[in-house]
Amino acid sequence: MNTGAIDSVTDSGTDAAAIAAGIDDMYDAFLTADRARFDRHLHAEVTTWETHLPGPLRTRSELDAYRDGRDGSGARPALDRLAAEDKRIDVWGDAGVARYVLVAEPPDGPAQHSRVTDVFRRVDGDWFIVHHHAELLAR
Repeated sequence: MNTGAIDSVTDSGTDAAAIAAGIDDMYDAFLTADRARFDRHLHAEVTTWETHLPGPLRTRSELDAYRDGRDGSGARPALDRLAAEDKRIDVWGDAGVARYVLVAEPPDGPAQHSRVTDVFRRVDGDWFIVHHHAELLAR
């Protein structure tokens, strides 16, 4: 799990730290194949746009259908490390934005780096990702 420092925040840091911890927990959950824990960080209406996805996924149920098909075919990525680095987090009331570089290290190949923006909304005191955008970077 990546517990690196948050480089830029616009609030006192408590909310930004909670968002950062949630991001780290989400990717740790992916590594341990704990989908329920991963999903606790996603809003039911999350939109997901990633370079490798088949177009934008506009709800959590669309994301679930994609993951069910991927995992059922044996195509779930095997990774030694998945970590958010160089986090920049801003919070304004019940809204927040996190920008970071996601590093995915497979066991038998070079690391892949993606530029990520996550938009958060606080609901009943908890932070949820309402929009996730990731772009694979050429290295």
